[in-house]
Amino acid sequence: MESAISLIVSLAFAIFLFIDAPKHNKSRWLWAILGFIFGPIALGIYFIKTGRKVAGWIITILAILFYIVIIGLMITAAVLFTNGFS
Repeated sequence: MESAISLIVSLAFAIFLFIDAPKHNKSRWLWAILGFIFGPIALGIYFIKTGRKVAGWIITILAILFYIVIIGLMITAAVLFTNGFS
């Protein structure tokens, strides 16, 4: 279920970037592929490159912080599973 939601979100980023990129003289295929693979980080960088800097920086920083938290939780879980919970 989670993978279906993430696929839908990635497709939404890709479709938005595919439609919006030509309005700013950017390559629609490049930004759609980047949006599909990298998600909110690509969207934030796209906003920065197209002049919407505040929204771009907010999205980019929040996405990076989210990824750092997820990686930290995965490392914590791995340490707890290898050393035990006590």
